[in-house]
Amino acid sequence: MPGIILYHNGLCSKSRGALEILIEQNIPHTVRLYLTDPLTKKELRALLKKLGLKASELVRKSEYLYQQNYNGKIISEKEWLTILTDNPVLIERPIAEKGDKAIVARPLEKIYEITSAPTILQ
Repeated sequence: MPGIILYHNGLCSKSRGALEILIEQNIPHTVRLYLTDPLTKKELRALLKKLGLKASELVRKSEYLYQQNYNGKIISEKEWLTILTDNPVLIERPIAEKGDKAIVARPLEKIYEITSAPTILQ
């Protein structure tokens, strides 16, 4: 059975926490460093479909880049798709994908929705 793909930002504590859970639970996974290996528009469209989200719903509105350049502007979903592929820092994280399902693991306990591991939190 294929493992989980974790779209990971090592500077994000939630992303590091999700990775720790996968490692501690010995859950097969691969890490996609999406800041240095950005998603293509095709990949992002497929991921959004699995997430059941629109591109605008995946935007990290707390990011400085969003606050400075996009806050309060009317932006189409097509435009958001381009913005997110050009500026992956604006993509909410962490995202875990397995098969035809994906989740934004916020709060971290949500990672268990996509694993077969029992929920074990400190």
